[in-house]
Order: sequence, then C-alpha cells, then structure tokens
Amino acid sequence: MVTGGCGRPATTTPAPSPAVASRNGTRRPMQRTRYSARPVRPAHDTSGDSGGAPALVAVAHGSRDPRALRTVGALLERVREMRPGLDVRLGHIELNQPLLPQTLAGLAGGSAVLVPLLLGRGHHVKHDLPSLAAAAPEVRTRIAAPLGPHPLLVEALYGRLVEAGWADGGPAGRGDAVVLASAGSRDPESAADTRHTARLLSERLGGVPVVPAYASAATPTVPVAVRALTARGYHRTAVASYFTAPGRFATAAADAAPGIAAAPLGDHPAMARLLLHRYDHARAGATPAVGVPPLLASA
Repeated sequence: MVTGGCGRPATTTPAPSPAVASRNGTRRPMQRTRYSARPVRPAHDTSGDSGGAPALVAVAHGSRDPRALRTVGALLERVREMRPGLDVRLGHIELNQPLLPQTLAGLAGGSAVLVPLLLGRGHHVKHDLPSLAAAAPEVRTRIAAPLGPHPLLVEALYGRLVEAGWADGGPAGRGDAVVLASAGSRDPESAADTRHTARLLSERLGGVPVVPAYASAATPTVPVAVRALTARGYHRTAVASYFTAPGRFATAAADAAPGIAAAPLGDHPAMARLLLHRYDHARAGATPAVGVPPLLASA
C-alpha cells in the first residue's frame, strides 16, 4: 500500500497521525493506546551477514491513494524507533515504487525477512510473495506470517474505535454493534481469518456483536451489514476499519457508517509491535524458508 526509496531503507518523514472524524463532523486526534507486550529478540543472530540481523522488508500491496504512502512510512519509522539499528525497508506487490523485486535487488548477497502488511491468508501471501522471493535467489529470504489474526491487531482496532468516540471501558448498550470492514478475498481462509478477528474484537468489546463485512469479492458489504444490524435492533453501529492504511475501500467503508467510523490501523503502536513480532518469529524458524539457501535453518 505504500512506497519508499528504491532498494534502500525508506526515508519517508513520518506524518502526524491523522485525526478521526465521526459522522457529526467532530474530529478527534489519534491517541496512543497501551499494550504491554514487547517483541522478543532472538538470542543470537546466525544470518551470515556481516554481523547484522537480516533486513525487515515490509511488503505492502500498493495503492493509488497518496495517504497510504505517508501512513506506512510513519508505521515503519515507528518500527525503527522500537528496534534501533534494524534495517527496515519497503517493497510493493504492485502499483507503487519500489516494487518488491527492486527492494530485494538492493539486498543482493544478504538476507531478509519479508513481513506482509496484509491482514490474512490470501493469494498475495500464498502465491505472490513466495514467487517473488524465489525469483531473487541472490537474497536469503524467509516469509513471515500475515499480520492477522492476532491480539495486537485487535488492540489496534479497539484503540482506533476509542479514538473515534467509542466509550473506553464503559458498558455497552443493548443497541451497540460493530461492523468490521475489510477488503475481502475469494480465498476462504482469508474470510476465516477476518471472522476470527471479528470474534476477538467482540471479546475485547465485552461481547458487543461484531459482524465482518467486505469491500469486494465477498459478502456482506458494509451497507448491507449495517442494515441487517439495524433490522435486528442495533441502532448504534460503529465501523471498525480493518485496513492497514487509507485508500478507496477504507473511505467507502467509513462513508457507510451510520455513526462512529474508525480510522485505518495505520501507525498504531500495536501495529509496529506486531511487525517486529512477525519478524522475530520468522527469524526463529517459525515459518518455512523461501529461496536458496534457506535463512536461519538452524535457528
């Protein structure tokens, strides 16, 4: 969904967190939400590089919306702040520069962990990333799991809802409900991941109903989900934005909200922690290596 320097660590100046608008026009500055868990660093590094850890390459889908670039740039700056000295780079699957092959070309002879900025299993995670990694045999690569489902994502979703006006810690009313708006995929495992996240968010909200909805490729859409909840007696429905950055789908989902419309996940602190968590687990061998030779086979 974003862009950085070709083959080099992104130097995008982090943009300030955008304000969140509710349907009555009130704008609230984004807050920093607490989360106590910290990524665990591997005890040692066996990457084979010149004494350094493998690069963290965040892999975004790509977007024509310029806000996506600024948002992911701010997220990666937060990752750098949390892990000083780590080589953090950006590559795109399509639409934006640098494309992932360009980023990997800048790492020739080294190693990298590809961390998809994607929220569930789908075609890009299952097919595009392995193919692109295999096409760069000069880089020892390992692909991390997608970002979701994970409790840190739920923490970010909850934080964005609170910033948009959801009562933090207060009792939910009988008419309260949430629509979890996501991009959608034809892959049934992707839909299962979104439903899993919806269940986790419902638990985080104290049992408030959370209904998944989709901008494409799956049903229901956000407007249909909102109408169905209204017909069931839920008259205060918020829309949680299950998108990593602003874009066409996220904007359409927010426009369909009858009340609170949360901002995309963006550079929420829990998102930065999650990127490092996925990176560390991939380094430790929790996911299959891609390319030849495999990275950290003995870790």
